[in-house]
Amino acid sequence: MDSISRAAIAGPKFTSLPRSTAYLHSYRSHGLFFHSPRVSRPNFSRIANRSGVFAQIRKDTPAIDFSDPDWKVKYQKDFERRFNIPHITDLFPEAEPIPSTFCLKMRTPVLEDFAGGYPSDEEWHGYINNNDRVLLKVIRYSSPTSAGAECIDPGCTWAEQWVHRAGPREKIYFKPEEVKAAIVTCGGLCPGLNDVIRQIVITLEIYGVKKIVGIPFGYRGFSDNDLSEMPLSRKVVQNVHLSGGSLLGVSRGGPSVSDMVDSMEERGINMLFVLGGNGTHAGANAIHNECCKRRLRVAVVGVPKTIDNDILLMDKTFGFDTAVEEAQRAINSAYIEAHSAYHGIGVVKLMGRSSGFIAMHAALASGQVDICLIPEVPFHLHGPHGVLRHLKYLIETKGSAVVCVAEGAGQNFLEKTNATDASGNIVFGDIGVHIQQEVSDCIFK
Repeated sequence: MDSISRAAIAGPKFTSLPRSTAYLHSYRSHGLFFHSPRVSRPNFSRIANRSGVFAQIRKDTPAIDFSDPDWKVKYQKDFERRFNIPHITDLFPEAEPIPSTFCLKMRTPVLEDFAGGYPSDEEWHGYINNNDRVLLKVIRYSSPTSAGAECIDPGCTWAEQWVHRAGPREKIYFKPEEVKAAIVTCGGLCPGLNDVIRQIVITLEIYGVKKIVGIPFGYRGFSDNDLSEMPLSRKVVQNVHLSGGSLLGVSRGGPSVSDMVDSMEERGINMLFVLGGNGTHAGANAIHNECCKRRLRVAVVGVPKTIDNDILLMDKTFGFDTAVEEAQRAINSAYIEAHSAYHGIGVVKLMGRSSGFIAMHAALASGQVDICLIPEVPFHLHGPHGVLRHLKYLIETKGSAVVCVAEGAGQNFLEKTNATDASGNIVFGDIGVHIQQEVSDCIFK
């Protein structure tokens, strides 16, 4: 309740994620098994331009001039500018803060007849100061050749990068009895969606908010007259985390930004929680800008939804643990088939368009993977240090092998197309099938 997008930087960690089902597709040829488990996930680079909401990549970051003696100071200022969090006082400087109604010592909603108005637990040191910061990168590399080095300049100059610390503030800017909060889930399904919905509702009730609704089927629910908002309360969401999917339903696209803000005004919504990926958050940002343009006192909070675990400022995204758990089942199936076949090779393709966290964690946890290929690390298929050469060595020495590959890895080996899916993502070539064909042609012939 403190800011327009205070929770957009980092959110609470949710546990007890519901389990999704992995469907295995097997292709057998000369002892080669290819498994492609499908776990529900959002497409990370989502662009919903058909609905009037579209993502735009910022290109206003200036190039660094390392000859400038003050380049480091300028770089840090530019970083602070790009990671600045908008606050309601930016638009309404006269907004008066009130003592927070949230306290972990009090797990029940605020009573309307509370003596003196709003409680302020001065003795509880559980609030976050607005000036608290978290160091984004904690490793100081001394050389660009160090393993995993991420350097700004050739000399690996240390530049501190600080981001805002998330958590409850001592002062808030919305009176709970005047809040009507809405929750919307957009894009594809993701394990843990109901967990997030449940925790948002419970936390809002701890603050004392009584009017909480769910917008059905994504942004579409703002304009479709056949879809009614769903009243939410602790009683409604108490056991929803035991079920998969989304209590509110999901969809892609939706009406124009102007129509959505019109709908929010008509419904009296002044706090919106948006669960989704890139395109969904582009829409949330557009809603925020439209609300600012109309000078509406509305808070828009983004909750990143991706099982790929590829959000910069978050330790772990919800759904990631479930994805890794289900991926291990596919790896185990591939291992059993490969180990049972004469010179068997199992290829498991997992989600991960731009990052290989699922593939890496699943491979490490299973202990059955011989080769793990991820987008962050380039590799060769042919040659003395190529994947195929090592696979041949494994067949000769072990008799079988298992390869785990993220879907975005090795795209340089595949023919590129300009095709995009319904969400605007570039359609990748199938690296799993490509590896299968290469193995069949180079090892088993």
